[in-house]
Amino acid sequence: MAYPPKTYQDSSLPHLLEVIKAYPLATVISVENNHPIVTHIPLVYKDGKLIGHLDKQNPQAELLKNNQPVTAIFSGPQAYISPSNFESEQLPTWNYIFVHVQGNAIEISDANAIKDSMVAMTHFLEAPDHKYILEQDNPRMEQLINYVSGFEIDITRWEGKFKLSQDKPHQEFVLAKEALITENQKSIQEFLGKIL
Repeated sequence: MAYPPKTYQDSSLPHLLEVIKAYPLATVISVENNHPIVTHIPLVYKDGKLIGHLDKQNPQAELLKNNQPVTAIFSGPQAYISPSNFESEQLPTWNYIFVHVQGNAIEISDANAIKDSMVAMTHFLEAPDHKYILEQDNPRMEQLINYVSGFEIDITRWEGKFKLSQDKPHQEFVLAKEALITENQKSIQEFLGKIL
């Protein structure tokens, strides 16, 4: 039996890439001596690979080279869906979108290639307004580049986990979609006020 059920799986590459583009902050997981090493960093998709960089002092930097296996998880929107959102009797549920990517990590050691990837990532993240443009010869980047480790992930497996009440009748599915949108648009001011 497949898990999650086929109903909640999405293997459409355009859908998976849309998640990565909209939610590029990945949870990157490597394993060393049966111990998971986890970092949260943005990754950019280009030509069948995920490209990123991190501080050389990060213990995971050594695990993101030499074709070592790695998993990246991209978290899309998610929310509790109350039965009060539906017209028929339903149970509480949690809807979510995740993309799991597995692959092999390859080090980018050339400083200019790392800078190119940082410029490209900034260009992508600044879209569509591009209020800030990171230049290749930025003096601050030049000072810090020796402390940065670049890498790319050669993708070997994609998995889309889209649990969006697809098993419900069409009208209930639409109501669940509207609830997911509403929950994700709520202000986070109160939450941030509690922790900051």
